[in-house]
Amino acid sequence: MDWKKRQQSDPYVKRAREAGYRARAAFKLLELDEKDRLFRPGQFVVDLGAAPGSWCQVALEKVGPRGRVVALDILPMDPIEGVVFIEGDFREDEPLAALEDAMGGRRADLVLSDMAPNISGIGPADQARSMHLAELAAAFADDWLDDAGTFVVKVFQGEGFDAFLAELKQKYAVVRIRKPRASRAESREVYIVAGRPRR
Repeated sequence: MDWKKRQQSDPYVKRAREAGYRARAAFKLLELDEKDRLFRPGQFVVDLGAAPGSWCQVALEKVGPRGRVVALDILPMDPIEGVVFIEGDFREDEPLAALEDAMGGRRADLVLSDMAPNISGIGPADQARSMHLAELAAAFADDWLDDAGTFVVKVFQGEGFDAFLAELKQKYAVVRIRKPRASRAESREVYIVAGRPRR
């Protein structure tokens, strides 16, 4: 089935349009929140790999007017009122410095990473790039997550996954693997929800 037909027949695409979300991925985060109670009013959330912005939309709804959402992506993103957005490559120093500057020295209650590389079609190379992004997100969480905070990261099962999972289990008191219903069945993507960093 080609991409267009799949989109037209996808119930989550239809639900996203009806709910005003920018992408079907909103439902992945909503389901993760349902299971793991990620959000509370007033939280400070950092969203890595944010474009087109559906996770920001969900985060804003959940944290409410006292909360704060800071987002970063290599791709441009249409503005969302209440979200501080930084456009740039997370692997480069300048955007990372801008992100840290936007945080104003405050630690995040929740670090979300839905980052994925541009897919080349060469499986081992794509897997290596996706694991590298997950590791960078984990390093950011090491530095910027509050002691009672939660880190949520998209990872593709394959080379490097087990070692990454083992590393998170050493660093966090609670680590769970989730495959939301809104993730496509054929996709190797899963989300790791890691809570309460051990420091």
